[in-house]
Amino acid sequence: MDDATTTGPAAAPHVVVVGGGVAGLAAAYYLRRPGAGGGPVPRVTVLEGGPRTGGALKRSPVAGVEVDEGAEALLARRPEAVELIDELGLTGETVRPGTTSAHVWTRDAVRPLPGGHVMGVPGDLAELARSGVLSTAGLARAGLDLTLPATPVDADVPVAAYVGGRLGAEVVDRLVEPMLGGVYAGRADRLSLAATLPQIHTAARTHRSLLGAVAELRAAAPTAGGPVFVSLRGGVARLADALADASGARVRTSAMVRELARTPGGWRLTVGSAHRPEHTDADAVVLAVPAAPAARLLRPHSARAARLLGEIEYASVAVVTLAYRPSAFPEPLPGSGFLVPAVDGRSIKAATFSTAKWPALAEQLGGTVLVRCSLGRIGEERLLQRPDEELVALAMHDLAAAVGVRELPLETRVSRWGGALPQYTVGHLDRVAGVRAAAAELPALAVCGAAYAGLGVPAVLGTARAAAEQIHGRLAAARGRTGR
Repeated sequence: MDDATTTGPAAAPHVVVVGGGVAGLAAAYYLRRPGAGGGPVPRVTVLEGGPRTGGALKRSPVAGVEVDEGAEALLARRPEAVELIDELGLTGETVRPGTTSAHVWTRDAVRPLPGGHVMGVPGDLAELARSGVLSTAGLARAGLDLTLPATPVDADVPVAAYVGGRLGAEVVDRLVEPMLGGVYAGRADRLSLAATLPQIHTAARTHRSLLGAVAELRAAAPTAGGPVFVSLRGGVARLADALADASGARVRTSAMVRELARTPGGWRLTVGSAHRPEHTDADAVVLAVPAAPAARLLRPHSARAARLLGEIEYASVAVVTLAYRPSAFPEPLPGSGFLVPAVDGRSIKAATFSTAKWPALAEQLGGTVLVRCSLGRIGEERLLQRPDEELVALAMHDLAAAVGVRELPLETRVSRWGGALPQYTVGHLDRVAGVRAAAAELPALAVCGAAYAGLGVPAVLGTARAAAEQIHGRLAAARGRTGR
């Protein structure tokens, strides 16, 4: 079956977005805005290989209430998500956290994250000491940063190499690693300082002391303007549904793109099985898929882009959601949750007390306490291969040890996210720049998604908007050349 594009002087260009996660749906939405040069608004088709759209935005019922399975918060201090929520008419549906007080479960106690840190990198020795996260020896080692000579940072380096060299291994193991593990499911000895901690990478070039650099960054950070995070009533996953509706795009699921071929007018995509292939012609294409499928589609057209994309690894994670009676907890829960350092040998890497963090969710659940436990870091595939009931048992065991849970949960849910989190290892920024430069050499093609400029939803939205703007510009240039 062929789905050919009608062409002609008045024809709207056809853009195909490969991938129906939040990046693809957002790209479709931004593409449907009036384009550069006053040309016609493109027709947009979204082709998603799986059975559903939304990617990491997904929700399902727990204890009778729809609850996010993947991303459950949006960083409000980046404008992309907040602006999009406003455009989609969802501003009245936003909810604020009741607490953002986070902790670390380490050295056999749940301890507060020290004040004055940036992604776990401390900037205040007194706050660090009060937290009790480090041993006496670890605290003394961190203080040496104030007297050590400067550490030259002329190129990208692993986070652990620079932070550990300045503040010692305990700061890396008990603070920085769990923060990065929560975001990237990665390891500090491999993750890029420039890509994951850009503020600190920049400050390292001009400051001798890392403690002093972080203190200065904290002092310069905005202090007003509302919460750091927001969510939506009913779950962040509502954003994906709203995007699909507002885009006006034709969205197809179970439509795997197997091949991308050049045509005189743009691109031809082969969709479906080898036995019954379909062909869709497009004036432009946006690849909003993870690095591996993007590399596969680009390999015939750009060996360089395919090679660079092939260097991006992905980590898998699982989220175990547990619903408890309030009586299951002998003491008030500590803030919004806690991180767990890998060095402590626990199964879970983080726990979020969802009903403490989101009062609106607590109201819906009518007293039931909801806890989300995350498991899985890069290299821990064997842990994640265990059956659901074993992952639930591991989460229950760690919760009992951390906060004294003394009852069985009322209900549980296991959400598995295979290959969900790209690893921003050393050299990531150069890889991304190379992929984008290679894509720019191809006619009317752009890339977007979590593999490029940040894993959070706002960052992904930013890449989708940039991709749509690139396609608008390429289509406008093509109109100028043809006079159409």
